[in-house]
Amino acid sequence: MDNTSVTVFTMTAYAVMENNKYLQFSIFMLLYILIISFNLLLIAVICCQRALHQPMYVFICNLAANGLYGSTGFLPSTLILLLSETYEISLPWCLIQIYWIHTYAAVEFHILAVMGYDRYVAICYPLHYHSIMSIPKMCKLIALAWLYPFSLFLMYFGFTLRLRFCGRFIHFKLFCVNFELVKNACSTTSYHSIVGLVLIAFLMIPQLLMIIFSYAHIFRVCLKSSKESQVKALKTCIPHLLSVINYSIGGLFEIAQSRFNMSGTSFMVRIIMSLYYTLLTPLINPAIYGMANQAIRTHVFKKCRVSNRLASC
Repeated sequence: MDNTSVTVFTMTAYAVMENNKYLQFSIFMLLYILIISFNLLLIAVICCQRALHQPMYVFICNLAANGLYGSTGFLPSTLILLLSETYEISLPWCLIQIYWIHTYAAVEFHILAVMGYDRYVAICYPLHYHSIMSIPKMCKLIALAWLYPFSLFLMYFGFTLRLRFCGRFIHFKLFCVNFELVKNACSTTSYHSIVGLVLIAFLMIPQLLMIIFSYAHIFRVCLKSSKESQVKALKTCIPHLLSVINYSIGGLFEIAQSRFNMSGTSFMVRIIMSLYYTLLTPLINPAIYGMANQAIRTHVFKKCRVSNRLASC
């Protein structure tokens, strides 16, 4: 708690990966280019096609934008650290990255919850869909999905900002996370874990209940519907369910590393687990919606054909 508190941290995971750092740099660079390309293509198609200016596609557009936001908070600094000789990160940038990545993860789940509600309204109240999911209500849901996680995490993050740090090592991570940084605090931080669990409850439980509620009612309506209606409902819900499952896997990996003793797990497995929701989720989501959603897929193929014709001229 004095003027000698640590302001630079060593990311020990990069030292272990040193032997293949140029190969890993190339892989991460390629993945970042793919994430940017896929998500920007999805956003461009939705924004440019008036037929896709509907709540469901606007929510997908926000999901893609959040994927760009999250990957940009992680991958550029990873590329820099891979080529570094010291693998050090400053305290200010570490704090920024913590806020960046944690809010990305929270916003992702909120958008998925809103998308679940949208599917519930579309399938259970098809005749009233446009009146219920009006443009003002859609804008409010989008604002809530972004502002609620940003505001709530900022209140919790204030506890971290007041800490002084004596330790200087962050283990088993390629990026800063709050739980690992707090381990380096000079003072006791037992309250931090308790407040963190409360935060997770406020950020996850209402959204999880919304998704469960939505699909319980969708399932009930489908049981009373014709075979054709069931197939149609399934087609519209599969991309969302795949995204929820994809996010849940990454979230469980991250919670397991933060809250349980993982000392018996190999280093590479822990690294892969920590990368899942920061790297694979923003890469897989646009692929899910680009391929599984027929309306988006049709417009993507049209855009690609037009680009090929222009290139050949």
